[in-house]
Amino acid sequence: MNVNYLLPYSFKRIGWVLLTLGIVLGIVYFGINESPQFLDFPVIAIMRQSLLGEVVFFQIITDNIFNEIIALLLILGAIFMALSKEKKEDEFITKIRLESLLWATYVNYAILILALIFIYELAFFTILIFNIFSVLFFFVLRFNWILYQSKNSLK
Repeated sequence: MNVNYLLPYSFKRIGWVLLTLGIVLGIVYFGINESPQFLDFPVIAIMRQSLLGEVVFFQIITDNIFNEIIALLLILGAIFMALSKEKKEDEFITKIRLESLLWATYVNYAILILALIFIYELAFFTILIFNIFSVLFFFVLRFNWILYQSKNSLK
């Protein structure tokens, strides 16, 4: 089967490293709720709006990029893990990959619908932030769990 859209298998290890680092830094960030001062940089803001402030376009601002680094590590790590080939890529793996993606999409939007109905104000905003990453996380978890189960059932 031709799967040209997948990354090489070596990206899976890089993905594990990036994802693990992103999770650890994310836990630290949410635990201490502070960003390191040395990560304050001037950045280009295409659009910016402070709380109840006016919208400003194309401005250079000083921002702490710690949360952006964490988000990039999480997204790139999860993408590398999710979209890397397995050592032995066959039709069964492709089927598991497709089913896991569909399952992850269902779960992700079920959580979002429940959040829309039952969670409000800043708590909802927090759920939206986690929702950015959750499709990839649910996919990676389910895909690897099914692979693990299928390998154990063959033994």
